[in-house]
Amino acid sequence: MAAGSGGSGGPGSNGGLGSGGELHPRTGRLVSLSACGRTARRQQPGQEFNHGLVLSREPLRDGRVFTVRIDRKVNSWSGSIEIGVTALDPSVLDFPSSATGLKGGSWVVSGCSVLRDGRSVLEEYGQDLDQLGEGDHVGVERTVAGELRLWVNGRDCGVAATGLPPRVWAVVDLYGKCTQITVLPPEPGFSPPTPIPTPPLEPLASTEDSALAEQGTSADEDFASMELSEVVSSTILSAYNGGLLNVNLSSPPAGEGLGSSGAATSPILTSNDALLFHEKCGTLIKLSNNNKTAERRRPLDEFNNGVVMTNRPLRDNEMFEVAEGLFLHLHSLLFPSIRIDKLVDKWSGSIEIGVTTHNPNSLEYPATMTNLQSGTIMMSGCGILTNGKGTRREYCEFSLDELQEGDHIGLTRKSNSALHFFINGIDQGVATPLTPPVVYGVVDLYGMAVKVTIVHNNNHSDRLRRNNAILRALSPEGALRRAAPAAQAEPERLLFHPNCGQKAAITHEGRTALRPHATDDFNHGVVLSSRALRDGEVFQVRIDKMVDKWAGSIEIGVTTHNPAYLQLPSTMTNLRSGTWMMTGNGVMHNGTTILDEYGHNLDRLKAGDTVGVVRREDGTLHFFVNGMTQGPAAWNVPPGVYAVVDLYGQAAQATIVDDVEVSPVPEPLPEGNNQVSPSSPSSGAGGSDLRFHQLHGSNAVITNGGRTALRHNCRSEFNDAIVISNRALRDGELFEIVIQKMVDRWSGSIEAGVTAIRPEDLEFPNTMTDIDYDTWMLSGTAIMQDGNTMRNNYGCDLDALGTGARIGMMRTAKGDLHYFINGQDQGAACSGLPPEVYAVVDLYGQCVQVSITNATGPMDNSLATSNTATEKSFPLHSPVAGVAHRFHSTCGKNVSLEEDGTRAVRAAGYAHGLVFSTKELRAEEVFEVKVEELDEKWAGSLRLGLTTLAPGEMGPGAGGSGPGLPPSLPELRTKTTWMVSSCEVRRDGQLQRMNYGRNLERLGVGSRVGVRRGADDTMHILVDGEDMGPAATGVAKNVWAVLDLYGPVRSVSIVSSTRLEESEGTQPPSPTSDTSSEGEEDDEGEERGLGAHTQGLCELQWVGIIPTTLEFLENHGKNILLSNGNRTATRVASYNQGIVVINQPLVPQLLVQVRIDFLNRQWTSSLVLGVITCAPERLNFPASACALKRAAWLLRGRGVFHNGLKICEKFGPNLDTCPEGTIVGLRLDSSGGLHLHVNGVDQGVAVPDVPQPCHALVDLYGQCEQVTIVNPEPGAASGKSAGTQGDMEKADMVDGIKESVCWGPPPAASPLKSCEYHALCSRFRELLLLPEDYFMPPPKRSLCYCESCRKLRGDEAHRRRGEPPREYALPFGWCRFNLRVNPRLEAGTLTKKWHMAYHGSNVAAVRRVLDRGELGAGTASILSCRPLKGEPGVGFEEPGENCAPPREEQPPPVLLSPSLQYAGAETLASKVQFRDPKSQRTHQAQVAFQVCVRPGSYTPGPPSAALGEPPDPHFSPAELEWVTKEKGATLLYALLVRVE
Repeated sequence: MAAGSGGSGGPGSNGGLGSGGELHPRTGRLVSLSACGRTARRQQPGQEFNHGLVLSREPLRDGRVFTVRIDRKVNSWSGSIEIGVTALDPSVLDFPSSATGLKGGSWVVSGCSVLRDGRSVLEEYGQDLDQLGEGDHVGVERTVAGELRLWVNGRDCGVAATGLPPRVWAVVDLYGKCTQITVLPPEPGFSPPTPIPTPPLEPLASTEDSALAEQGTSADEDFASMELSEVVSSTILSAYNGGLLNVNLSSPPAGEGLGSSGAATSPILTSNDALLFHEKCGTLIKLSNNNKTAERRRPLDEFNNGVVMTNRPLRDNEMFEVAEGLFLHLHSLLFPSIRIDKLVDKWSGSIEIGVTTHNPNSLEYPATMTNLQSGTIMMSGCGILTNGKGTRREYCEFSLDELQEGDHIGLTRKSNSALHFFINGIDQGVATPLTPPVVYGVVDLYGMAVKVTIVHNNNHSDRLRRNNAILRALSPEGALRRAAPAAQAEPERLLFHPNCGQKAAITHEGRTALRPHATDDFNHGVVLSSRALRDGEVFQVRIDKMVDKWAGSIEIGVTTHNPAYLQLPSTMTNLRSGTWMMTGNGVMHNGTTILDEYGHNLDRLKAGDTVGVVRREDGTLHFFVNGMTQGPAAWNVPPGVYAVVDLYGQAAQATIVDDVEVSPVPEPLPEGNNQVSPSSPSSGAGGSDLRFHQLHGSNAVITNGGRTALRHNCRSEFNDAIVISNRALRDGELFEIVIQKMVDRWSGSIEAGVTAIRPEDLEFPNTMTDIDYDTWMLSGTAIMQDGNTMRNNYGCDLDALGTGARIGMMRTAKGDLHYFINGQDQGAACSGLPPEVYAVVDLYGQCVQVSITNATGPMDNSLATSNTATEKSFPLHSPVAGVAHRFHSTCGKNVSLEEDGTRAVRAAGYAHGLVFSTKELRAEEVFEVKVEELDEKWAGSLRLGLTTLAPGEMGPGAGGSGPGLPPSLPELRTKTTWMVSSCEVRRDGQLQRMNYGRNLERLGVGSRVGVRRGADDTMHILVDGEDMGPAATGVAKNVWAVLDLYGPVRSVSIVSSTRLEESEGTQPPSPTSDTSSEGEEDDEGEERGLGAHTQGLCELQWVGIIPTTLEFLENHGKNILLSNGNRTATRVASYNQGIVVINQPLVPQLLVQVRIDFLNRQWTSSLVLGVITCAPERLNFPASACALKRAAWLLRGRGVFHNGLKICEKFGPNLDTCPEGTIVGLRLDSSGGLHLHVNGVDQGVAVPDVPQPCHALVDLYGQCEQVTIVNPEPGAASGKSAGTQGDMEKADMVDGIKESVCWGPPPAASPLKSCEYHALCSRFRELLLLPEDYFMPPPKRSLCYCESCRKLRGDEAHRRRGEPPREYALPFGWCRFNLRVNPRLEAGTLTKKWHMAYHGSNVAAVRRVLDRGELGAGTASILSCRPLKGEPGVGFEEPGENCAPPREEQPPPVLLSPSLQYAGAETLASKVQFRDPKSQRTHQAQVAFQVCVRPGSYTPGPPSAALGEPPDPHFSPAELEWVTKEKGATLLYALLVRVE
């Protein structure tokens, strides 16, 4: 604990209460004060969780702790007390609802995070305040140095923030569970030690230099306005002339200035000698190269005892690494770097680096530096450990365990005591803000790290050129100066620069780049162009060679870094400055994604495809794929950039394509012809100046020149991300955005609308629906005005939209607000808008990022000037896409049509007012009108409904009326007609139902009424957007909307519009066709057959339709690799990104099945099955199927999900427990119900009434890594029992049928009968009395390969496994019992990368082998694992270098075979007789082991056992027997049993 003032060891109780111990009388609206202002209580704690803010009465005194005691807590809420300081005066403060809403200089500790002005600045700080209980004390202190410190129960939690203003008040928020606190007497706080002044620097020790040293990285801004090379040159020359290095410091004798622990307690003067490794080091360290190189001896035997330290303490701002960090601190230009020279692959973990206060002369070196419990800060992996305990789990994106030979690593202690780490020259930021003044550098050669070297660069001119290049590259002025002379002379031919990634090579005179060992490494393949690109010059490469081993592929972009001086990273997206890269189908700037959905996915390119990049004169960056521009990807890119190609993952070789082969970038096209993807942000091609305004919500960020808006901290914040257009919308002007990124963490999604509030006058609320004036918003399906819902069930649902969906808003000249979804007009949402409204978007909930599209701008349609629309309204789509509904020209004799057929007026009388829709209504299409005029002298009501009468069949009469039309709708009986009049439902005039919905006689002017034909053949009536429910059933498919302007209703106008089907690859019907269903009827008739008049015959026809070939679509998750003619899908990386879809839609009564080929038991959960009704060909699949939020029905575990929400629990067997070999399938029955089949057993209807067409989907998630399509077969519809079961509801099924799927033995002839052979083998295994801990627990314990079980699963006889793949036979005729392996052995990875083989054994040896854990001689148990840190000697041992084991320890050879027919021969697997305890019959049994074998550890050869005939003709006799003598080369996978 820090010493308090006056020598106190911590906070004391001295000091009176004074003014500092009272609360200010102004508080949050739910707070009441008592006890003279010392106690605060939040009222209504059971109903409210916030509005509990209190502040101290007076500003805090420096060095005094303001402490409160938690008196009372409740369990109703989450979260608890929050405490901090604010510079806001409580006497004039407008109190927010919580402390996190304080702005203008406020620091608050919430949970274990520190927030400044509501934004997180420090994670994982101190103690979690949410865990404090009643009676605990918590306080805050402002120190003399302007630091904020938190005290919990008298313990100092350290510095939470710095740079506090001199006048701050304490803040306490009685939030969540905390309902009452009491202020305790003031306490003395932290008293910092008196700083010792640093000796002045000569001769540059001026005030300006001191300020520069204090500012650190901010010095870059000062350099940008001057000739940077002169600054660096003069600085370096001054340094070598004795300026910067003339610091007269000396190293103390051993033990001086140290406490009892050996830690430095005061600043120590250091010497000016070169930085080397100290001669005293770890027991296994060997120093060489004048103590510049350290190497760990016996690296294959020992993984620790490799600690080395610097020979002297580090100086302030001295970098233990140079490289890219040079430009940040001129003081560090002359210091060395640490280079990794050698790694070994045997161990886990790698190099660790940090600082310590311990003097190496007196330190007893530990085995690993993280064991030191005092005075030590280390970076290990990607985290920070202080005194051996983790303080930051994810300090940076890089992990030291992933560094390769040649990588550089270092650190520096800044003059402000902050510690920074550098990896390959990239500053990883502040690791800890407080570092002791005297520290030594320390390197731990742990695990894989064997050898490192301190590299001193003594070439002054090279270093000067390097730093000038870096400074110029990162300076806009420097880039402009460099680019200017380039335009004068004709540049040389574009080539690859010889300085390339560690695993890359340049050939063919600089034209070709490749990764020679592409199957061994997937990165370090970065190559750059030899010179900077000219404006408009296209750099294009052709992919020559690909490998299938890795995920990911080629990446391309530009960088401001000169390749001659750039220290190339492992992958270019790791570079955090001056770099723009296209990776996958996204664009990254300085390692951060700026566009998620951009252009063609580079990961799907093949050999022969081309990719390119160009920078235009206006600073925009464009990418090309196969010669086609993908549109603008970035803006304001500086000139003089170098092209970059990253041969990553699958991309193994690329060649530059000459400029003459590439067409130039097209100029921006007119709005109707722009070829840019609609998901790409607008580049202004359409001439629109609409952008997002610079004012926005606190969590919103505007990028890409105002065209893109995103919500940062999207997984911790769900609101406060409102963005607004930069100007008011003009009449008829469309403001369209595309959703580019979503997260599945929150409920709700994007909200969009307009507001009459100017951005400058808008006080941005949490969400836009909180505004109570001049605002119109669409939230979900609700239209809201001023925060109140004015209409439900609008034509679209924003919560159902996914990534790639486009949303548009437009105000018409009449003041109506229209929404557009993917270019389709959804009709008028509301009317009466004022003339000047701004588009507003709320990035709420799941929606994270949007961009303005090229469609934004004026629209060439009549909505801009009137309330009508023509068939040329939407040039981006088909002429009928989004067009408003119209009335047919055939109508009643008293009706006149106006405004291009969108308004109908009854000119005389009270009848003869029939009007029809021009086209048939599609399923779920709404035909809606608004009542515009009433004639109160008539009685009755408007009538509307659906009719099979085609309006054109009546023929035009006088005035366009149909001569055969009756005077009223109930009399229309020539064709079937369903109608609603008042509250009655009639069919062909006959009453069918009374008291239906709202009475239509009560409609008034402005009321809206509509009719909808449901996909389930029902008719629905909608009144003011509210669905009245089904009015009639059994409605025909080909129907027209019909209205009767009867009685008081004199005129109506259409407010709805047509809807297009969203199936990919189909074109909308031609505007010249009379109906849109004629072609559909013809197709339907051909498929069903002319004679299919009955339902039964129709079903037989569907059963006969089997797709020619079922295979997986080429569009799939990025971790999927297809093989076997696209019938086998394998997930090659990670545990997700494994979605595949069957290429053909599901056909009723056709059972589509897949077989689970391989499970990786290191993961949890397993495959997901389901269907999607959207077209899968161009769908961008999420990481998992559960993230599909649109038109998706999924079966996961034992649940059924629809669009991510669970709709049914405990359905069927648990898919997460399906073993290898299980066959799962989906089938649609005749009524559209979706059935799940497992091993041929129908589990019943999972989802009724699935829309068609739909595609089967499989998500290879978690354990499931490979599936194969099984030949399709009619879904058991040919028998009575199958038909009966297929039509069962889930509740009607017997539980025994659902639970009959036994994962151990697959079902035999009867699904209710278990496999007898499996039971017999299991009883024999029990007779061996083997410990149960050796085997996997049920249901993953066993799998039967008897003839009936394997045929039921459809097992193939042979499979391939390992790297490189090698074939092995399945153990047909045996029963497999899977063995348990400790997860730290990474069994799932070994079974994937190692080969599979069999070893014949005997009953007497089984227990001994299981105890040993491997087939060869050894001591490790099967439950052992790889050695962990600090546990030497545990696990598999390997001999040291140049040392052979003694002859008597030579292990005997182990015989293996890929065929169990050979390994299970009686000569290798002896038989034993046993009596079955159940049947009392005598049987013979054999045992064998299935093992994983490390590739390269065995020698194939001919069989050594004498056999009468070839045991397995599938394998070559020369490779039938594998022999290995290596220890640890095998891993036991399963025990096999065969009984005769």
